[in-house]
Amino acid sequence: MAERACRHCMRLLEGQTCLICGTSDLAEEWSGLVIILDAERSEIAKKLGVDIPDRFALKVR
Repeated sequence: MAERACRHCMRLLEGQTCLICGTSDLAEEWSGLVIILDAERSEIAKKLGVDIPDRFALKVR
């Protein structure tokens, strides 16, 4: 199964529903990968508006 990206929070996942925002509005076409390890100290996480460690897409189509 291909990874999908949530259209709302940009989180990458393999299931049918996003565990963070609860939506099933997922995209199979996405580009760019950001891995956040420490969301509290990460400047990139702050710019993306991310507050949990996980894998995120930069662009979702």
